[in-house]
Order: sequence, then C-alpha cells, then structure tokens
Amino acid sequence: MSQEYTPQTLELELQAEWAESGRFAVQPDEARDKFYCLAMFPYPSGKLHMGHVRNYTIADVIARYQRMQGKNVLQPMGWDAFGLPAENAAIANKVAPAAWTRENIDHMRAQLQRLGYAYDWEREIATCDPQYYQWEQWFFTQLYERGLVYKKMATVNWDPVDQTVLANEQVIDGRGWRSGAVVERREIPQWFIRITAYAEELLEGLDTLDGWPEAVRT
Repeated sequence: MSQEYTPQTLELELQAEWAESGRFAVQPDEARDKFYCLAMFPYPSGKLHMGHVRNYTIADVIARYQRMQGKNVLQPMGWDAFGLPAENAAIANKVAPAAWTRENIDHMRAQLQRLGYAYDWEREIATCDPQYYQWEQWFFTQLYERGLVYKKMATVNWDPVDQTVLANEQVIDGRGWRSGAVVERREIPQWFIRITAYAEELLEGLDTLDGWPEAVRT
C-alpha cells in the first residue's frame, strides 16, 4: 500500500463513492436519536470565501461526530437566493437575476461538494424555487385572512440607490450599509405583523419545548 497521500486523487474517489452510495442521505429510523445540524444557507454570490469554509467545516465536524455517536443526522444544504445583491450584480453584469443566481448556485455547489461536506444533497433547496416560496406565500395568506398582518403608512429609512427600506441597524453614519447612499426618511405603505395578538400563546408554548436549552427558550 502506498504511504503517499494524494488528496487530488483519494478525495475525489471517496467523494464519488459517497455520492453514488448516498452515504449521507437520511432515512427515517425510529430506533436512533435524531440530530439536526444546520449551518445557515449561503447567499449564492458566486464563489465561496474562507468565511464559508470556516463555518461549514465547523458544522460538518459536529454532524460527523454526532453520526459517530450513532445518531440519525440530517445536515441539509440550500441557498438563500432572494435579495438585492443578486439584482444589483445581475444589472452590473447585464444578465437576468435568475440566470445569475442559478449560475452561482451551480458553481458554489461544486465547490462545497469538492470540499467533501456530509450533506444530504437530495434535500437541497433554493429559496427562489416556486415550490419553496409558494409556502411562504401561503403562510402570509393565512396570516392575512386571520387579521394578523396589516398595512399602514410608516416613516422608514429609504435607500435611493438600492430602492429599498433599511432597518436602523443597516444605516451607518447616515448611509446605506450596502450602497453607501445617503439615506432618506420617507413615509410609505408598510406591512406589519400583529404579534401582540398571539404573544401570550407563544410564551405559553415555550413550556412544551421539551429538551430545548434554557438559553434558547429565554
């Protein structure tokens, strides 16, 4: 047996075997404890950077450790694919936002697969897929029909370059955190959630979350 470690060859061979055998695909198994490991989905900006590698490596170590403890581990991967960065980048590159986003997803998926993370790729999602966001639309409709969302005029932070409302935390020294434009105060229609209508119910529900860490519950 060769004592030389050649990652270019060995890692590709192992990753191909993992993919072919569905090594990290998750199936229901009542005999084992479940463990859900989620590192927040990346925004498909085009290329991974070392911050991505750091975060996803930490999560992968946790997932693999829990799997070694005999648990049925689900570690999913997907794409937080809506947002102004995609639109702005598409405008700058003179391509449609959908095409820009899909191309970036394909590129970043290949990078993650080359890094060998233990994802269940059969469960991959992208928030720009209609089969995903239709449920967000359905959920909003349910809130609207129950009077839990409403629309009224409100004074907001307006970014004249990105043409969007900014949270107070996104205004830095009077300028938009992304565009750098001077933020304007405008009064425009905004949607609000009537959270006070069910706040007590949410608080009471905390008592039913068995096994949740106290730091998370409070």
